[in-house]
This record gives sequence, structure tokens and C-alpha cells, in this order.
Amino acid sequence: MRRGDRGRPYTVPVTTPKPALELAAQAAIAARTEALFRSTGGIIEGHFVLTSGRHAATYLEKFRVLQHPAATSELVGFWAARYRDADRQPTVDVVAGPTTGGIILAFETGRQLGVRAIFAEEVRDADGQLRRVFRRGFEIRRGERVLLVDDVLTTGGSLVAMLPAVEEAGGEIVGCHVLVDRSAGRSTLTSPLSGRTYPLRALWQLDLPTWEPAECPRCAEGVPLGEPGGGGATG
Repeated sequence: MRRGDRGRPYTVPVTTPKPALELAAQAAIAARTEALFRSTGGIIEGHFVLTSGRHAATYLEKFRVLQHPAATSELVGFWAARYRDADRQPTVDVVAGPTTGGIILAFETGRQLGVRAIFAEEVRDADGQLRRVFRRGFEIRRGERVLLVDDVLTTGGSLVAMLPAVEEAGGEIVGCHVLVDRSAGRSTLTSPLSGRTYPLRALWQLDLPTWEPAECPRCAEGVPLGEPGGGGATG
């Protein structure tokens, strides 16, 4: 306690640099993620159709990054560090990702944390509905702490489709992480099964426009759709 000019006591305000440090760290991680995408040729300009069906003028080819183990390991390390306790022990039991890029990311995350890593595949039910399931002997035991990871998020459909599969198995979802969020800053995912919301974090957030085909300006200009990577879809 100190006294002011008139002898009145006043309290010295206490400030903490933690929020500022966290923001600085996030900015540095985002810059590094962008640098790795650019240096590997993972950012392409043109006219593309995304996995969601929407069109875009910028394409993120994550496999140009993921083909480099050192780059993949570095990026995964940013989010894996969040899931170790003070004794460096993992605070998750299993890491899961959707096919296809999520397989690489889940297994590298699991390797760094020393836990199991599995992936969910897309299947079509008899009524034509698509969903994600764990096959090939993969399982999540009741009460296991599950970390979900993926590469590029546009609508979040791939991760959202995984939530019911984990919930039905009785797993506890502790976090959802992606390399790049191009949805303009989506912060949560909501399960279509339970209605529960889960936090979503990205290493790098991009505000890149996407359009329905009928509203796409590149289509209106007659620009042909490109097909980088063979399939021409991502996100």
C-alpha cells in the first residue's frame, strides 16, 4: 500500500504479462506455420473446389507440407506441448484424426506424446447418409481422454463427423486442433449427436473467402477449375 499526493492510500495496480506473452506466442506460431506452407509450395492461387463443395481462389495443399517429416513434427509439436503435465506426462490417452491428412497428424502427435493414435474413416449408411467410424480394430475405451487433430478446416465437417463416434464410445474429448483454420475464426465445434460444444484451436487462422458454386466469381468469369494434387480438393 502506498500513499498518494494528499496522503490517501492507494493500491499499486498489479498487471500480468501472461496474456500479452500468449498472444505473442500465438502470432509467432502462426507466422511459422505460414512460412512452412509457403516454403513447401502449400499455398496456391487459382480456382478450386474444396472438399466441402465450395469454391475458392486460394488452395492449401497440406500434403506439400506433410511430405516433410521435420516440418510435420515441428507443427505438431506446437499443439502436443499443450497436453503434457508438469512431469512431462501426457494428459491424453489417444489421438484421433479423420482420413486422410489427419492420419499423418494423429500418428505424429501420438508419437510425440507416447500414446495411441487412430483414425476415423468415412462410410455411407444404407440410407445414403455419410458418417465417420473407427474401423480396423481401432477402439476408444470408456473414459479415455481423446485429442482430435486435422489439417485444414473450412467448414469443420470432417471433425464434426468424428464427434459422435468418440461420444458413442464413451471417450472424453479434451480438445480439437487443426493446422490451418480458413473459416474466419471458428472457435468451437458442436456435436450433432449430443449438442455439446468443444473448443477448436488452430495454429494459423486465415480469412479467405469461399463461395457456393452458383455464387462463385471465378465461375462467372469462366475461369476453369484447377486440380492440384490430383483431386483438386482440400479443406
